[in-house]
Amino acid sequence: MSGSGKGGQIISLFAIGLFSWIVPGGGYFLLGKRKRALILFLTIVITFSLGLYVGSVGVVDPVGSKPWYFAQIMTSPMVILLGQITVSNGYVVYGKPSEIGQIYTSIAGLLNLLCLINAVYLGNQRNVEINGVGHVS
Repeated sequence: MSGSGKGGQIISLFAIGLFSWIVPGGGYFLLGKRKRALILFLTIVITFSLGLYVGSVGVVDPVGSKPWYFAQIMTSPMVILLGQITVSNGYVVYGKPSEIGQIYTSIAGLLNLLCLINAVYLGNQRNVEINGVGHVS
């Protein structure tokens, strides 16, 4: 996925980053790294789901747990919808399972952020190699 010119490259990198956020591992999929995309998708989704299973859906709390919520949002924009559902329905959780669930869901989000950054970097490296702008070793 390469655009023509500097503007096309920026749009291409933006698309990789956006797709990486919407679907965990999606940026790698656009880059043609299907196996890596599938492994990361499963890892991130299973980690997030385990956090919801252990701590219930109430661990996604945009009001009472803002630092955790910001990390959780990096998993996917669907977490924003999930956060609105928990607030409107009044899901409240306490105790050790809640804390563990928050940690798992936040780790999934931060892992997706790391993958997003790496996918955009790899996309930029590919643009550099295609356009011959510099030497990449």
